[in-house]
Amino acid sequence: MPPPSHRTLDSPGRRRFLSTLGSLSLAIGLGLQPSSAQADFSVQRLRQSMQRLYGPRGLSSLEAWFALVERLAGADLRTQLEGVNDFFNRRIRWIDDIHVWGQEDYWATPLEALGRGEGDCEDYSIAKYVTLKELGIPDDQLRMIYVRARIGRSSITQAHMVLGWYQTPSVQPLVLDNLVPTITPAELRTDLDPLFSFNSDGLWAGGSSQSRADPLARLSRWRSVIERMREQGFI
Repeated sequence: MPPPSHRTLDSPGRRRFLSTLGSLSLAIGLGLQPSSAQADFSVQRLRQSMQRLYGPRGLSSLEAWFALVERLAGADLRTQLEGVNDFFNRRIRWIDDIHVWGQEDYWATPLEALGRGEGDCEDYSIAKYVTLKELGIPDDQLRMIYVRARIGRSSITQAHMVLGWYQTPSVQPLVLDNLVPTITPAELRTDLDPLFSFNSDGLWAGGSSQSRADPLARLSRWRSVIERMREQGFI
């Protein structure tokens, strides 16, 4: 968990991004068939990309990720969720995007987050999502969830992202978070108010169980992550 001084979850770029989703319930209709991002990866291409971008230190983190995937393959669901959640919460240091990437709101690929060893809430959530997909958890059970998070006992809320595991689309998910290390049922996270959620195949407003949009068409930052993942060897 990052120190309190680093919990500046909001930014002008993130506020602008959230404001563009205010009309989500009136956005692209149902019945779309978005392109899915497959989690299958090329070990050789990922090693080459990591070496080129981040050198030996990045390669060491990548090899630790390969070992994690191998160790958790075939494990029970709870072990996989806890193993992935703990790995990235320990491996990545929480730093605001402006200090890591020189941008107000940048969504990193798992390779970029591991290579830097730094990132913010979106980077944790994306890395956990991709890893759990690689371990065979179906896409319809995983969603990245944008929330308004209340910090401490104050009434102040800030933009934040977590990963949710859904047993079925209509039930409350388990929440994987970088701020709270324990995986917790969403109904117990009264500090989080969901705004929207998405994965490779859909985008949901609030707590809706029905997708309303193509995430690749609607979320330019997610589309950029998918494109860079393809270049780096994840897909």
